[in-house]
Amino acid sequence: MGTKQGFIKKTPLTEFDSTRKTGLLSITLREDDELIDVRLTDGQDNVVLVTSQGSCITFSEKDVRPMGRTAQGVIGIRLDSEDYVIGMESIIEGNKNATLLAITENGFGKRTELEEYRVQTRGGKGVITYKITPKTGNIVGIRVTTEDDDAMLITNSGTIIRIKVKDVSILGRATQGVTLMRTSEDEKVVSIETLAPEAE
Repeated sequence: MGTKQGFIKKTPLTEFDSTRKTGLLSITLREDDELIDVRLTDGQDNVVLVTSQGSCITFSEKDVRPMGRTAQGVIGIRLDSEDYVIGMESIIEGNKNATLLAITENGFGKRTELEEYRVQTRGGKGVITYKITPKTGNIVGIRVTTEDDDAMLITNSGTIIRIKVKDVSILGRATQGVTLMRTSEDEKVVSIETLAPEAE
Protein backbone atom coordinates (compact mmCIF):
# COMPACT_ATOMS: atom_id res chain seq x y z
CA MET A 1 0.00 0.00 0.00
CA GLY A 2 1.17 3.54 -0.77
CA THR A 3 -0.15 6.79 0.71
CA LYS A 4 -0.32 10.39 -0.47
CA GLN A 5 2.22 11.50 2.15
CA GLY A 6 4.81 8.93 1.03
CA PHE A 7 4.22 6.08 3.49
CA ILE A 8 4.46 2.48 2.34
CA LYS A 9 3.14 -0.67 3.96
CA LYS A 10 3.25 -4.40 3.23
CA THR A 11 0.78 -6.82 4.82
CA PRO A 12 0.42 -10.57 4.17
CA LEU A 13 -2.81 -11.51 2.39
CA THR A 14 -3.57 -13.99 5.17
CA GLU A 15 -4.34 -10.96 7.40
CA PHE A 16 -7.40 -10.29 5.22
CA ASP A 17 -8.85 -13.80 5.34
CA SER A 18 -12.36 -12.77 6.39
CA THR A 19 -15.91 -12.68 5.09
CA ARG A 20 -16.94 -9.85 7.44
CA LYS A 21 -19.49 -7.69 5.59
CA THR A 22 -18.28 -4.50 7.24
CA GLY A 23 -14.77 -5.01 5.90
CA LEU A 24 -11.45 -4.87 7.73
CA LEU A 25 -9.12 -2.01 8.64
CA SER A 26 -6.10 -2.31 6.34
CA ILE A 27 -3.97 0.68 7.39
CA THR A 28 -3.94 3.43 10.02
CA LEU A 29 -3.67 6.84 8.33
CA ARG A 30 -2.57 10.17 9.75
CA GLU A 31 -5.11 13.01 9.61
CA ASP A 32 -3.52 14.63 6.55
CA ASP A 33 -2.93 11.39 4.66
CA GLU A 34 -4.91 9.07 2.38
CA LEU A 35 -4.38 5.72 0.67
CA ILE A 36 -3.68 6.25 -3.04
CA ASP A 37 -2.60 2.87 -4.41
CA VAL A 38 -2.49 -0.84 -3.57
CA ARG A 39 -0.56 -3.50 -5.49
CA LEU A 40 -0.28 -7.26 -5.13
CA THR A 41 3.39 -8.28 -4.90
CA ASP A 42 5.28 -11.55 -4.59
CA GLY A 43 7.87 -10.46 -2.02
CA GLN A 44 10.59 -9.99 -4.66
CA ASP A 45 9.33 -6.93 -6.54
CA ASN A 46 10.68 -3.41 -6.72
CA VAL A 47 8.34 -0.59 -5.71
CA VAL A 48 8.05 2.70 -7.59
CA LEU A 49 6.57 5.84 -6.02
CA VAL A 50 6.03 8.96 -8.16
CA THR A 51 5.07 12.43 -6.93
CA SER A 52 2.96 15.20 -8.41
CA GLN A 53 5.99 17.44 -8.92
CA GLY A 54 8.06 14.86 -10.80
CA SER A 55 10.12 12.94 -8.24
CA CYS A 56 10.42 9.15 -8.31
CA ILE A 57 11.97 6.56 -6.03
CA THR A 58 12.51 2.87 -6.75
CA PHE A 59 13.35 0.48 -3.92
CA SER A 60 13.18 -3.23 -3.18
CA GLU A 61 10.08 -4.35 -1.34
CA LYS A 62 12.46 -6.37 0.85
CA ASP A 63 13.21 -2.98 2.50
CA VAL A 64 9.66 -3.01 3.88
CA ARG A 65 9.04 -5.54 6.65
CA PRO A 66 5.56 -7.13 6.76
CA MET A 67 3.20 -5.40 9.22
CA GLY A 68 -0.20 -6.05 10.72
CA ARG A 69 -3.40 -4.48 9.41
CA THR A 70 -3.53 -1.63 11.92
CA ALA A 71 0.05 -0.39 11.36
CA GLN A 72 0.73 3.00 9.75
CA GLY A 73 3.66 1.86 7.63
CA VAL A 74 7.09 3.37 7.03
CA ILE A 75 8.41 6.23 4.91
CA GLY A 76 8.81 5.28 1.25
CA ILE A 77 9.81 8.71 -0.10
CA ARG A 78 10.62 12.03 1.58
CA LEU A 79 8.56 14.83 0.08
CA ASP A 80 9.21 18.50 -0.52
CA SER A 81 6.59 20.88 0.87
CA GLU A 82 3.44 21.01 -1.29
CA ASP A 83 4.40 17.76 -3.06
CA TYR A 84 2.55 14.45 -2.68
CA VAL A 85 2.56 10.91 -4.09
CA ILE A 86 0.21 10.35 -7.05
CA GLY A 87 0.99 6.74 -7.90
CA MET A 88 2.69 3.51 -6.92
CA GLU A 89 3.66 0.54 -9.06
CA SER A 90 5.41 -2.77 -8.43
CA ILE A 91 7.83 -4.02 -11.04
CA ILE A 92 9.71 -7.26 -11.57
CA GLU A 93 13.43 -6.58 -11.82
CA GLY A 94 14.83 -7.39 -15.24
CA ASN A 95 11.57 -6.78 -17.14
CA LYS A 96 13.20 -5.39 -20.29
CA ASN A 97 9.93 -4.84 -22.20
CA ALA A 98 8.30 -2.46 -19.71
CA THR A 99 8.47 1.33 -19.48
CA LEU A 100 7.10 3.87 -17.01
CA LEU A 101 4.26 5.88 -18.56
CA ALA A 102 3.66 9.28 -16.94
CA ILE A 103 0.79 11.65 -17.77
CA THR A 104 0.35 15.27 -16.67
CA GLU A 105 -2.77 17.32 -15.97
CA ASN A 106 -2.39 19.34 -19.18
CA GLY A 107 -2.35 16.23 -21.37
CA PHE A 108 1.41 15.74 -21.78
CA GLY A 109 3.03 12.34 -21.42
CA LYS A 110 6.02 10.16 -22.11
CA ARG A 111 7.46 6.73 -21.48
CA THR A 112 10.83 6.23 -19.78
CA GLU A 113 12.92 3.07 -19.71
CA LEU A 114 12.82 1.38 -16.29
CA GLU A 115 16.60 0.97 -16.30
CA GLU A 116 16.89 4.75 -15.90
CA TYR A 117 15.61 4.29 -12.35
CA ARG A 118 18.31 2.76 -10.19
CA VAL A 119 17.15 0.87 -7.11
CA GLN A 120 17.71 3.04 -4.04
CA THR A 121 17.21 2.71 -0.30
CA ARG A 122 13.65 3.31 0.88
CA GLY A 123 13.02 6.70 2.49
CA GLY A 124 15.15 8.91 0.22
CA LYS A 125 14.17 11.88 -1.95
CA GLY A 126 14.36 9.89 -5.18
CA VAL A 127 15.32 11.22 -8.61
CA ILE A 128 13.62 13.46 -11.18
CA THR A 129 11.28 11.56 -13.48
CA TYR A 130 9.55 14.46 -15.22
CA LYS A 131 10.50 18.04 -16.06
CA ILE A 132 7.43 19.84 -14.70
CA THR A 133 6.62 23.24 -16.30
CA PRO A 134 3.54 25.50 -16.30
CA LYS A 135 2.90 24.16 -19.81
CA THR A 136 2.79 20.49 -18.74
CA GLY A 137 1.20 20.87 -15.32
CA ASN A 138 1.85 18.35 -12.54
CA ILE A 139 1.82 14.56 -12.98
CA VAL A 140 -1.58 12.97 -12.37
CA GLY A 141 -0.94 9.32 -13.20
CA ILE A 142 1.73 6.69 -13.83
CA ARG A 143 1.66 3.10 -15.01
CA VAL A 144 4.25 0.45 -15.82
CA THR A 145 3.33 -0.51 -19.38
CA THR A 146 4.39 -2.59 -22.36
CA GLU A 147 3.95 -1.78 -26.05
CA ASP A 148 1.01 -4.19 -26.13
CA ASP A 149 -1.08 -1.96 -23.85
CA ASP A 150 -3.58 0.79 -24.57
CA ALA A 151 -4.00 3.76 -22.24
CA MET A 152 -7.09 5.82 -21.44
CA LEU A 153 -6.90 9.41 -20.21
CA ILE A 154 -9.95 11.08 -18.62
CA THR A 155 -10.48 14.76 -17.81
CA ASN A 156 -12.44 16.50 -15.06
CA SER A 157 -15.12 17.33 -17.65
CA GLY A 158 -15.61 13.64 -18.49
CA THR A 159 -13.77 13.55 -21.82
CA ILE A 160 -11.89 10.31 -22.53
CA ILE A 161 -9.21 9.54 -25.08
CA ARG A 162 -7.77 6.09 -25.83
CA ILE A 163 -4.26 5.77 -27.22
CA LYS A 164 -1.80 2.99 -28.02
CA VAL A 165 1.10 2.97 -25.56
CA LYS A 166 3.54 2.12 -28.36
CA ASP A 167 2.70 5.51 -29.97
CA VAL A 168 3.92 7.41 -26.87
CA SER A 169 7.52 8.63 -27.19
CA ILE A 170 10.23 7.06 -25.04
CA LEU A 171 12.18 9.95 -23.49
CA GLY A 172 14.69 10.48 -20.70
CA ARG A 173 13.76 11.28 -17.12
CA ALA A 174 14.45 15.02 -17.23
CA THR A 175 12.18 15.83 -20.19
CA GLN A 176 8.68 17.29 -20.40
CA GLY A 177 7.07 14.78 -22.76
CA VAL A 178 4.77 15.42 -25.72
CA THR A 179 1.12 16.36 -26.12
CA LEU A 180 -1.12 13.28 -25.93
CA MET A 181 -4.46 15.01 -25.30
CA ARG A 182 -5.48 18.60 -25.97
CA THR A 183 -7.31 20.20 -23.05
CA SER A 184 -9.21 23.49 -22.77
CA GLU A 185 -8.24 26.24 -20.33
CA ASP A 186 -10.45 24.96 -17.50
CA GLU A 187 -9.97 21.27 -18.30
CA LYS A 188 -7.43 18.97 -16.64
CA VAL A 189 -6.55 15.31 -17.04
CA VAL A 190 -7.41 13.68 -13.70
CA SER A 191 -6.78 9.97 -14.19
CA ILE A 192 -5.24 7.34 -16.46
CA GLU A 193 -5.65 3.60 -16.82
CA THR A 194 -4.04 0.94 -18.98
CA LEU A 195 -5.98 -1.87 -20.61
CA ALA A 196 -5.66 -4.60 -23.20
CA PRO A 197 -5.77 -3.35 -26.81
CA GLU A 198 -8.97 -3.54 -28.82
CA ALA A 199 -9.22 -6.31 -31.39
CA GLU A 200 -8.66 -5.11 -34.94
